[in-house]
Amino acid sequence: MEISGKNIAIISYITIIGWIVAIVLHSENKTRIGAFHLRQSLGLFSMAVACAILQFMFMWIPILGWLIAFSIWILMVAIIAFVILGIIMAANDQEKTLPIIGPFFQNVFKGLIPDPTDPTLPPWP
Repeated sequence: MEISGKNIAIISYITIIGWIVAIVLHSENKTRIGAFHLRQSLGLFSMAVACAILQFMFMWIPILGWLIAFSIWILMVAIIAFVILGIIMAANDQEKTLPIIGPFFQNVFKGLIPDPTDPTLPPWP
């Protein structure tokens, strides 16, 4: 059974377990849209983990730490909004980068999840 790149893209945003399932499915059916959204969702998940760690560290510091932890909480809400935006773009077969952080994720994770149509990269196993 072959799953389309659109479905792989949507699955990649549904928790880290969904991302792992999507990368396994992508290895069987490499598509441009699947690779694009796998990079975007991996960036969002790694950013969420980093924010959670920072928030845990700062919440133990009185007053200033609490303000910083609250600011990080607002950033986590923005990450959730970006995940929803990514799911909507994946469902519509769009390869638009997320605002502000999307191009960074595409560049950072290009070597990990290469675009199958990019002739400059070596073949992916």
